[in-house]
Amino acid sequence: MSTVAHSLRTLAAREVVTDAHARTGLGIVAFALAMCLGAYVAVPLPWTPVPLTLQTLFVVLAGAVLGAGAGAASMALYLAVGMAGAPVFSLGGAGLPWLLGPTGGYLIAMPAAAWLVGVAAGKAPAWPRLLGALTLGMATIYVGGLAQLFLLTRPEPGELLAVGLIPFLAGDVTKILAASLLARSVRSSSLGR
Repeated sequence: MSTVAHSLRTLAAREVVTDAHARTGLGIVAFALAMCLGAYVAVPLPWTPVPLTLQTLFVVLAGAVLGAGAGAASMALYLAVGMAGAPVFSLGGAGLPWLLGPTGGYLIAMPAAAWLVGVAAGKAPAWPRLLGALTLGMATIYVGGLAQLFLLTRPEPGELLAVGLIPFLAGDVTKILAASLLARSVRSSSLGR
């Protein structure tokens, strides 16, 4: 590696915020903001009230990168902003009624999912443990979403899975793999300092 490239890499990896509490606070706000942006990357599907979004990627990534408490706090902050009326839910949704609708269960499960990822992943997880933690977080989101969708629409089990789970599996497997790569990269760069 050239001297210039090494110098630039060293400069880019330098800690700007050295206080651990301030870094955690910035991480919480950054992931809440990422959730807001991820909600706008939404693809409505005609056969389901649940759109495809990037939000689930940021949920599991928050738990893996920030840890259990801060990851859950970032998701709680995101929900609080949306409940306060900011149009930060998918397709510009906002307010408490949005959380009581067909996609609300997925949203309400997000803090728990981030927390579980953080707990299950631990401090320095090996690949299998990290993948398991990310999968557990994604499954938590599905459980919350499917439960509320069932309570609101009372479909047959096969219909519930066709509307609330199956269309999202391939994308969420891809998100789990991407989150595992990103989380390990962020963790290794922060541990190497």
